[in-house]
Amino acid sequence: MTTQNKFPPGWDEARVRRVLTHYEQQTEEEAVAEDEAAAEDETQTVMEIPTALVPAVRELIAKRQR
Repeated sequence: MTTQNKFPPGWDEARVRRVLTHYEQQTEEEAVAEDEAAAEDETQTVMEIPTALVPAVRELIAKRQR
């Protein structure tokens, strides 16, 4: 039985492998710096939401991106 992976638009196996390699080779200091830079990005917001609401939030984001 063969399983075929499904990727989001614009993604393929090569891109997934590049992302995995990036994070697997990243030092702890590099990871902290990346997190700090993301937290300072004024174009993004990080929120905690109840797990049960995640599907609804994902759907809203997907609709907005269309």
